[in-house]
Amino acid sequence: MTADRPGVLAPPPLIFLAFLVAGWLLARYALPPVDVPYGVVIGAVLVVGALAFGFWARSEMVRARTNINPYKPATAVVSAGPFRFTRNPLYLSMTVIYVGVALMLHAVAAVILLPVVILVITFGVVRREETYLEGKFGVQYSEYRRRVRRWL
Repeated sequence: MTADRPGVLAPPPLIFLAFLVAGWLLARYALPPVDVPYGVVIGAVLVVGALAFGFWARSEMVRARTNINPYKPATAVVSAGPFRFTRNPLYLSMTVIYVGVALMLHAVAAVILLPVVILVITFGVVRREETYLEGKFGVQYSEYRRRVRRWL
């Protein structure tokens, strides 16, 4: 933890994007093509739903007047909206968008890489944020963490 921020490994959207591109390249050049029936339609539905969920989470953070950027200080523990169901609605949204785009691109290799993405996000971002928030907000965050699951 450095200064008043969690010290995440990298910006979470870039982590997801890097693995998505790697999975797409693997699917395109190293693995035989896999056609998922209705993959484009299913992927599009997932992306639209996840975007709506992500915008809802973002609006709750804006309403609470806390920073969305993990390189800036948190100013509040947000527990309204989707934060009632998951402590990480933005990362959950990015995960579903990742799967949706992978399906739309027929990049099954990207889906195969998803557990690695989740591990990188969990250890390189989420756990660092949790340690930071626990230190900054103490009992308030501990109680929230006890009530609400990390992912779902």
